[in-house]
Amino acid sequence: MARPYWSGQVQISLVSFGVKLFVATESKSEIRFHQISRATGERVRHQKVLSSAVEDNPGEAANPVEKDEIVKGYEYRKGEYVTIEPKELEELRVPSKHVIEVSQFVDLDELAPEYMEKPYFLVPEDDVQAEAYAVVRAALKKTTKAALGKIAFGGREHVFAVTAQDDDKLGGMMGYTMRYQEELRDPAEYFKDIKKVAVNAESLELAMELIKRKASKFEPEKFKDQYEAAVRELVEAKVKHLPVPKDEEVVAPRRGQVINLMDALKKSVGDGAAAAAASGKKKPAASEKAAGAKKGISLVKPSKRKSA
Repeated sequence: MARPYWSGQVQISLVSFGVKLFVATESKSEIRFHQISRATGERVRHQKVLSSAVEDNPGEAANPVEKDEIVKGYEYRKGEYVTIEPKELEELRVPSKHVIEVSQFVDLDELAPEYMEKPYFLVPEDDVQAEAYAVVRAALKKTTKAALGKIAFGGREHVFAVTAQDDDKLGGMMGYTMRYQEELRDPAEYFKDIKKVAVNAESLELAMELIKRKASKFEPEKFKDQYEAAVRELVEAKVKHLPVPKDEEVVAPRRGQVINLMDALKKSVGDGAAAAAASGKKKPAASEKAAGAKKGISLVKPSKRKSA
């Protein structure tokens, strides 16, 4: 198992237990680019140098500054800095460096996706902590709640949400760093100019039917990075001196061309029905169709989100 990214306590009122935090994601991309000189084909290297060396002798190569000579600096006045040593940052008095103190519980469906940032696996520190961990996890699962607190790592303090992981056989909990309100741009700035349109009832029913026919269980393993595959194909073609693959030209509708929404919806729903028939699915009986037409088409109510 990888080393924990953070370890400390989860505290809920007088209840506390030790946990370890592991990053739940990893980059699977194997494509790595380097910067290369177009003229010579050599790799370009970057070096850290003093700004004065570049300003005073712009035509000369400056001596690089060694890594152990570099510290963080905060510009408190234009061109003037106060230096901050790593040890000074480590000794900052921030309680959430060691304890996630739960301040409240919220419904899972209140955790809007735009606030969620990065997922982590939250595991008990050892067997002694497992009982309190299991009780809190079961309570979160039963009440469909998330625990909110704060955690400090990576040079800042984050809002942190703790939820019960879906699989009861695993019996784990997830943690999510969250964005602060001020980090999100005001949606009104982007949506305010959207033209207000009256939704046609028949168009809405057709759109809902289209959604219903294409609805299926989320299977994340089916989604693959096609961009990486295309880059690999490009690299292989260049190495073997083969013709470089190019994207097929997509013919976009002309600006003046009017696309009838109703026709597009009817055709989409019709194509879905034809595909279902071709796959051998039984068509609904005429009486069922009539009943559906009477009742109207309704969306299946989504189940409450168990994790963000």
